[in-house]
Amino acid sequence: MGSHSVAQRIAQARPQLSRLHRQVADVVLAQPLQVATLSIDELAARAGVSIATANRFARALGFDGYPAFRGELVRGFEALLAPVEQLRSQVESGPASAADVFASALEECRHNIEATRQSLSAGACEAAVRLLREARTVYIAGYGASAWLGGLLQHGLETYGADARLLASTAGATHGARALARSGPQDVVVAISFPRYLADTLALAEQARARRVPVLAITDHGASPLAPLADVALFAQARSRFSPNCESSVLALIEALVGALSLQTHQALQAVRGTTEVIAPWVWNTRTGRRGVDPQDLFSA
Repeated sequence: MGSHSVAQRIAQARPQLSRLHRQVADVVLAQPLQVATLSIDELAARAGVSIATANRFARALGFDGYPAFRGELVRGFEALLAPVEQLRSQVESGPASAADVFASALEECRHNIEATRQSLSAGACEAAVRLLREARTVYIAGYGASAWLGGLLQHGLETYGADARLLASTAGATHGARALARSGPQDVVVAISFPRYLADTLALAEQARARRVPVLAITDHGASPLAPLADVALFAQARSRFSPNCESSVLALIEALVGALSLQTHQALQAVRGTTEVIAPWVWNTRTGRRGVDPQDLFSA
């Protein structure tokens, strides 16, 4: 269905299409994903025809009009195009003040965090902490926006003495694959992925399972393609009207995970003291107005 259905309709109707309709058809066949995001006037401009011709083209394919044609074209691209459709809806609903958008976005973050908290399973929380606590090495797989979230998880884990390694790098997914070649059942892979799910993260999770490395998934719900690959899954609601996902709820879940781990890790306090001593020379001293503080003062603060 979706773009394939439209392509089939074009193939069947092409002998009867006018020259201008064939111009529109050629654009649709060459760029179905891009066309699925276009308004009727944008498609008409791209094909070099009038808006009326673009609408008649949709009718020539058996659709009631352009909206029905574009709706069929979008099918199959739903997850990929969801952010575009959400933004289009926001734009078409009329202008809003910056303050209104701030308030709406922050309320959305609050709602996502609360929904995430309510959906957490106590058993999954305990299992996730146990996997990280007992792991020799924690490998973190996440690409796109999830790579930034993975970096924050790595930062939190290293603060408490864990050997945490981020698989995302400038070398691409092959760097992660090479790193996992050294992994084993005593390690753990934390795989982070949200719509639009990236194939690289799924491939590394599959590689981990093949090597009998436990997988801890951080994703949005049980229907995520990452969920079946996980030994333990933590779900964060990440719905957003302004971007592909709301990262604040995922970050809150990561911070909760790191916090829970810190209270169950014997070397956590020692690791924090060591970190404090290392960073003390770079911390701004508000009393002296200069760089550098006494580590004991920093730790007590």
